[in-house]
Amino acid sequence: MAAIAFFVHADRSEALKLAAELVGRLDGDGHEIRLLPESAEAVDRSDLAHLDDRIGEKLDLAVSLGGDGSMLRAVTAVADDGVPVLGVNYGSLGYLTGIEPDSASEAVEQFLAGDYIIEERIRLHCRLGNGSEVSALNEAIVEKVDSGRTVNLAVHIDGEFFTSYAADGLIAATPTGSTAYSLSAGGPILAPTMNAVILTPVAPHTLFDRSLVLLPDSELVIEVLGDRPAAVAVDGRSLGELGEGGSLTVSVSDQPARLVTLGQRGFHQALKSSFGLSDR
Repeated sequence: MAAIAFFVHADRSEALKLAAELVGRLDGDGHEIRLLPESAEAVDRSDLAHLDDRIGEKLDLAVSLGGDGSMLRAVTAVADDGVPVLGVNYGSLGYLTGIEPDSASEAVEQFLAGDYIIEERIRLHCRLGNGSEVSALNEAIVEKVDSGRTVNLAVHIDGEFFTSYAADGLIAATPTGSTAYSLSAGGPILAPTMNAVILTPVAPHTLFDRSLVLLPDSELVIEVLGDRPAAVAVDGRSLGELGEGGSLTVSVSDQPARLVTLGQRGFHQALKSSFGLSDR
C-alpha cells in the first residue's frame, strides 16, 4: 500500500469533486491518504488532515489538483523529502500540470503499477541576509516597493561584482520558471530539464538590458543599493522587504523537484498550445 498526499485548489469545485472521488476510492483500497487541513475540510474528510510540515515524511506520491500555483505548493511541501509529484491540470497554462482531469484516476493507477518516468527539475536555494532560507521551483524576485520609482540593485556572480541595475526588479529563474515572470520580462525560454539559472532584469534603466543564462553552479547575490527598499518574493510567496545593504543569495538546490510523467504531451506541445502556434 502507498502513502499519497493530495494538494487541492480549494476554489475550484471540479478539483474538489475529483479529489473527493480519488480519496474515497484510494482510502477504500487501503492506501494511506494525507490532506492539508483546509483540503481535508473542503472534501469532508477531516480524519485525513495532516500537518503541513510533516506531510512529506515517508510519502510515496503527492498529487496536485489545480493550476501551476497548486503544483508549486505541492513541490515546496514535499521536494526536500524526494517525493515525486503528479500534477492534474485545472489551470489555464499547465506548464507544470501535465495530466488532464479525465485521465487523473488512470494516471494514479499507472503510478502505483510502477509505469511512470520521473523528470527532475532544478530548484533554487534562496537565502536572505537575515539567515532565512527557502527553495523555489520557478523564480526568486527582488523588485521595487514604491510605484513609479526604480530600485537600485547590485549583482555579484561567484563572489565578484558584475554590475548594478536601476530597474523595476531582477528575476532569478530556473528553466522551469523561464515560461513564468522571466518570459513576461523578455527572458528566454529554456527546456525545463536543462541545468541553468536565468537572471532577467525587469524594465532596466540601462543600456545592458539582456538576460543572462548562467551555469548551475553559479552563486548570485542581489544587493540593495541606496535607500529605496526592495520586496522579495519566491514562487509567488512574499518574504518581506530588504533595506539598504540587504541581500538575497541564490544558488541551485541540492534537492531537485521530481515530477511524474506518463507519456503525456511534451514541453513543446504545451508551448504550442499556450501561444496558439500553428502546425505549419
